[in-house]
Amino acid sequence: MSDIDPITLSVLSGRMEQIADEMDATLFRAAFNPIIAEAHDASHGLYHASSGDTLVQGKSGLPIFVGVMSFAVKAVIEKAAKDGNLADGDIYIFNDAHIGGTHLSDMRLVRPYYRDGELFCYLASVGHWHDVGGAVPGNYNPAATDVFQEAFVLPPVKLARAGVMNTDIIDILLRNTRLPQSAMGDLNGQIGALDLGIKRMDELLDEYGVATVSAALEALGHRAEALMRSELTDLPDGHWEAEDFLDNDGIVDEPLSIKVALVIKGDCMTLDFNGSAPQCAGPVNIALPTTVATAYVAIKHIFPMLPANAGVMRPIDVIVPEGSLLSAEFPAPTGGYTETILRMIDVVFCAFAKAEPSRVVANAYGTINALSIAGKRKNGKPWVMFSFYGGGHGGSIDGDGLNHGNAPISTATIPPMEILEAAYPVMFRQWALRPDSAGAGTHRGGVGAIYEIEVLEENGAEAFLFGERGRFAPKGIVDGDDGAMNVFSYEQDDGWKTPPLASKMRGITLKQGQAVRLETPGGGGYGAADKRALVDISDDVACGLVSAAEADKIYGNAWREVAQ
Repeated sequence: MSDIDPITLSVLSGRMEQIADEMDATLFRAAFNPIIAEAHDASHGLYHASSGDTLVQGKSGLPIFVGVMSFAVKAVIEKAAKDGNLADGDIYIFNDAHIGGTHLSDMRLVRPYYRDGELFCYLASVGHWHDVGGAVPGNYNPAATDVFQEAFVLPPVKLARAGVMNTDIIDILLRNTRLPQSAMGDLNGQIGALDLGIKRMDELLDEYGVATVSAALEALGHRAEALMRSELTDLPDGHWEAEDFLDNDGIVDEPLSIKVALVIKGDCMTLDFNGSAPQCAGPVNIALPTTVATAYVAIKHIFPMLPANAGVMRPIDVIVPEGSLLSAEFPAPTGGYTETILRMIDVVFCAFAKAEPSRVVANAYGTINALSIAGKRKNGKPWVMFSFYGGGHGGSIDGDGLNHGNAPISTATIPPMEILEAAYPVMFRQWALRPDSAGAGTHRGGVGAIYEIEVLEENGAEAFLFGERGRFAPKGIVDGDDGAMNVFSYEQDDGWKTPPLASKMRGITLKQGQAVRLETPGGGGYGAADKRALVDISDDVACGLVSAAEADKIYGNAWREVAQ
């Protein structure tokens, strides 16, 4: 490794992060679908030329993509080595979740960056497309038993060859979506983001040279590793375990275990997921790349000051049992990966709470509640409203959990009600906080939300829900109480109904004027409820977050004297 002074290293680190941030911003502004444009379900980064390891990732993209996109780039490296025809200006595209992680809605573009005729690194873009075919509009099919029932599967192929676009690939993509205009807009946005990345890398290397930037990238990886080892050394050695459950797989109504053993020894850590449920029939399986990436996200939450760099994971061994739902093999369905990785993060946090509780928060609400409402307009054109929804975050040593936040797997935002109502024939009857949903504690969890969505289209619509936490509540830690569970209901001619599988259902027929309702979970509490300050209880009641009756039940009525 060439020597590089700390100031230059810091400057180059910031410059390269800025490149990834600009790529993020370019796609967010150009994308057609609100899941990217408003919710920021996308990511960009720079990756090692030979290993595919993450070098830099944008701060606005989804953290889950940090580790996953490394596997995606590795898949392209292997494909290019096999074909032997990698060239400057090539762009690979694919969505195969078993190769690149996550699920088929996430379209990945990978482009080699050349300098003076030599491969320097890879740039990559991933974004959640609105619809990629399959049996269910929006692709969250809770009844899928293989990937072919979820979406169109595209292996790594060349979208561009030496700068010339392969329009045949674009034709195939647009023929396999209900929303071709949206798909084309998102594709152009991703291509534009990669173009900008190439331009900014040229500017950076023009200014600093190949040798200096290469040395900086190498140094950043070593420093990330050293920082991680230093953090682990400060923690107690030991072995701790935690277990939680998914409601079901959408096919068989039986709970599925997610289990972890956390081992810290010196400057090394092991996360062992042996004991987790076997690969299942339904779409809550995840591929190995997704599991490794999720372990990284959990670690980043626990050690937030560490950089987004593959060096962080060098001291950490992630053990994933073969044949489990955490290492699913093609063509096992993976559409609901979000629910499984959220439970993985929950169990890592619960195990870590036994080692060093000050480092972690109680469980957040633990489901994105992927809700798709779709139909046809009077002119016959299809519409698909797919979105995800928020809930309460867990309490921590520093205070109460966030009310109505987004899932801790991402930095994405919940699409605004106004955007959804403007784009689709729906009306939100309610978008509000859910009282009495937070887990009690010295620091309570955040409260969940209530969403009630009415169909306005006279042709009606169909609804599909892929959620979790309908039967297993978000856990409190350090003697904190659990949050409320997820409740989904839908309106029919004879009243409101709930799904037999609690959190998953497809093919819900809705007439004009009928609605669906989500009552999302609150976060778990931190610390014993009897140690909560009376003034905080009084404030919760005054703000409508906790009812007076619930406060009396949990804390007793001494808070009333403070309120008076």
